Amino acid sequence: MRMSTLVALVAALATGPSLAAAQVVESEEHRFRVQVVAEGFDHPWSVAFLPDGGMLVTERDGRLNRLDADGGSRAVIEGTPEVAATNQGGLLDVVLHPDFADNSWVYLSYARPGDGGNATAVVRARLDGDRLHDMQTLFVATPYTRGGRHFGSRLAFDRDGFLYISTGDRGERDRAQELDNHHGKIIRLTDDGQIPNDNPFLAEPGAQPGIYSYGLRNPQGMIRNPESGEIWINEHGPRGGDEINIIRAGLNYGWPRVTHGREYHGPEIGPDSMEGMEDPLHHWTPSIAPSGFAYYDGEAFPRWRGNLFVGALAGTHLARVVLEDGAVVHEERLLDDSGWRIRDVRQGPDDALYLLVDQRRAPLLRLTPAAE
Repeated sequence: MRMSTLVALVAALATGPSLAAAQVVESEEHRFRVQVVAEGFDHPWSVAFLPDGGMLVTERDGRLNRLDADGGSRAVIEGTPEVAATNQGGLLDVVLHPDFADNSWVYLSYARPGDGGNATAVVRARLDGDRLHDMQTLFVATPYTRGGRHFGSRLAFDRDGFLYISTGDRGERDRAQELDNHHGKIIRLTDDGQIPNDNPFLAEPGAQPGIYSYGLRNPQGMIRNPESGEIWINEHGPRGGDEINIIRAGLNYGWPRVTHGREYHGPEIGPDSMEGMEDPLHHWTPSIAPSGFAYYDGEAFPRWRGNLFVGALAGTHLARVVLEDGAVVHEERLLDDSGWRIRDVRQGPDDALYLLVDQRRAPLLRLTPAAE
C-alpha cells in the first residue's frame, strides 16, 4: 500500500466512520475498505458475534460491551467478574457456547486477583439482555503468581464441544515444561469445566489433569481450523521466535528448551529444534508479537479463502499467511505502517474481517470488499 494512501486512511479513521468508509486499500489479492464499526474502547481485547447480529467486545479494565449490528448502540453488560487490570492482565477473551442460541452461555477469560497474586481464569454465565446470570468458575490456572505478564488467555471450542484454554508462562519460563502447574499450557475441558476422560496426562503422577499440551510461552491467538477441525494457536516468542502451532494431545512445543528467539539482551536461549519436541508450522524472527487469529473461509474475499490472518502488536500490521499443502508458502503485510497494534482478528457472520486495535479510544474495524 502506498504511504500517501495509508496516511489518508489513518487520518480518516481519526475523524470518523463516514470518511473511513470511503478509503480503499490495495492488496495483492483484493481491494478492500476499512470501516469503523464503533470506537472509543479502552484497550479492547476480543470480539464475539451474537446470533441477532450484535457483538460482544471486552475491554481490558473489565468492561463487557454489547453492540448492535451496525455498532450504533452500545450497552455495558452487568455482572462481569472482578479482574486484575494490571499490565497485560484484565478482562480478556470472550466466546459463545456452540449452542448459545439455546443455552445463552458466554465464556470469559480474565486475570483473576487472589492470594499470592493473580491467575488466568475462565468463567461462564448466561447472557440475559444486558446482564450476566448464573456465573460459574470453570478454571483457574495455578499457582497464583505476582506480576502482570503472559496470561495467554484465548478460548476455542472443538467440533466435539470441548473447551480449549491457552495459558502463558507468567514470566516463569521453566514452568512451561513442568506438568504440575497450568502455566505455558493448553488446557482442555468439557463445556461445564469437567476433565475429559481421554486427556493425555491423567495417568501421569503429579500432573494437572486438564493439561492437553505444554511447552508454550504466551499464546494469544487460538482458532479451530474449519477445514480440519484442529486447534491452531499463535504465540509470542521472546526476541524473535513467534510461532504458529497445531495443537495435538500430549505434545511438547518446546519452550524454553527450544526456540527461534533469543534473550532480550542478546544471547541464545536454546536450539531451534530438538528431538521429541514439536517444530512450529511457522515462525516470525524478528518478532511481530502476534495476537488474534482467523482462518478465512468466507465468500466476501474468495482469493483469501484458506488464508490465515494474524494481528501484529509490535509489527503493527495484519499478516495474511498463505498455506499450500499444509505449509506456509507466502505472507503479505496488510495495513503496515498504520501504527495500529492489532489485538483481535475475527471473521464475522457477514464474511467480513473484524479487527480490534489495542489502544485508548480504540476502534472496532471492519474490512469489506471494494470494487475490483
